[in-house]
Amino acid sequence: MWESIILTLAATAGNNIGKVLQKKGTLSLPPLSFKLKVIKAYTFNKPWIIGFSMDVGGAILMLNALSLAPVSVVQPVSGCGLAMLCIFSHFYLKELMNAVDWMGIVLAGIGTIAVGAGGEEQKASSIPILRLPWLVIMVVILFVILNGWLRICRCQRQEQELMKSEAVEEVIYGLESGILFGMSSVTSKLGFVLLDQGFSNMLVPFSILLSLCCSSTGFFYQTRGLKHGRAIVVSTCTTVASIVTGVLAGIFALGEQLPSELGARLMLLFGWLLIILGVILLVSSSRLAGQLAWLVGHSARSRADKNLGLNRSGSALRRDSNPSAVIHTTTLHHLLSAASKEKP
Repeated sequence: MWESIILTLAATAGNNIGKVLQKKGTLSLPPLSFKLKVIKAYTFNKPWIIGFSMDVGGAILMLNALSLAPVSVVQPVSGCGLAMLCIFSHFYLKELMNAVDWMGIVLAGIGTIAVGAGGEEQKASSIPILRLPWLVIMVVILFVILNGWLRICRCQRQEQELMKSEAVEEVIYGLESGILFGMSSVTSKLGFVLLDQGFSNMLVPFSILLSLCCSSTGFFYQTRGLKHGRAIVVSTCTTVASIVTGVLAGIFALGEQLPSELGARLMLLFGWLLIILGVILLVSSSRLAGQLAWLVGHSARSRADKNLGLNRSGSALRRDSNPSAVIHTTTLHHLLSAASKEKP
């Protein structure tokens, strides 16, 4: 189990860090095309070629991890790639990290350890073949509902002549891309499980090809969401949806089971929860840090204003309680009556 978790961490680190290096390399490169001059420029660009190699290597390691462990273990652990990307960006790219980032990394790390401690090796069991069509049907129905909801939101936005996309559209794009990423892992695992059960060897490349189709379609939906919406919402929904889809589809369609012991089962569920919370903190760290800073500053200003008000009221009371500043009622009445008599 630990071998597959280490492979998953290495794979997801390669994928995430590789994409960052590719993006860094493309800053000085022309748009990618099939022209020989452009291909040569990409080939001799060191950051891009290193990032591309790490991305491909991560995909190979992920396939190896899926062949050794259930999807319900591999898919949640793959969410820790964002934590490893933050560590890489901090030490290599010299990017600053706030307290929320470190908290998310710690939660994701503890969750990974909990998944490794709670997960158990599973013997190859027969796949409920009749559940596979039902899984496809449920995914199709879910996409029909989400796309219908998205079209309704677009029509309402056009009627109201709003240019900015609503939060519902960002959530839908994130959910769709996350479901496809989760199904990509499930289809890859399906080929290895069918191979263990004595089916044809051709099912493995077919399942990998189907997995690539799901991943590429997921990237398409994620790109559209990032283009029209906020990255925080889209990335969070994508990661959470991919983890939940991988776990539920692995249990429903691939016959994966939770640990038999209650303690191990609770440990596995606790690890899933910590990884999801860690990823959410990492994705929304900048916004959460800004809100926390605003709350701290607002509470400090309120406390200072309250203390200032108390000091002013105390000084006013001290001035009022000075005996030399007090005029008795009888003396005031005598002065007013004398002044009225003096008037002609």
